Amino acid sequence: MEEQIDSVGKAFVDHYYHLFDNDRPAMSSLYQPTSMLTFEGQKLQGVEDIITKLTQLPFDQCRHMISTVDSQPTSVTGGIVVFVSGSLQLPGENHPLQFSQ
Repeated sequence: MEEQIDSVGKAFVDHYYHLFDNDRPAMSSLYQPTSMLTFEGQKLQGVEDIITKLTQLPFDQCRHMISTVDSQPTSVTGGIVVFVSGSLQLPGENHPLQFSQ
């Protein structure tokens, strides 16, 4: 069971950051009306608000380099909670930015 959870978590992370780096508007399929995102203190809810925020970030291109993916089951909903850390390389920047999500 643990291997399945890890595999699903990693597959989701690969898909999520591939879309983030290459086609942010397509990320709308990953969110629901009840989805929430807190970004640097700003609380957003729903597909439209989240995708608007992500597509209006001050950079068009980026490349995520994932360092860790930690997945665990949620007992209430049957879902999986995934924690990701890594770095983000922006065009023209010499040093990558660290991130966690």
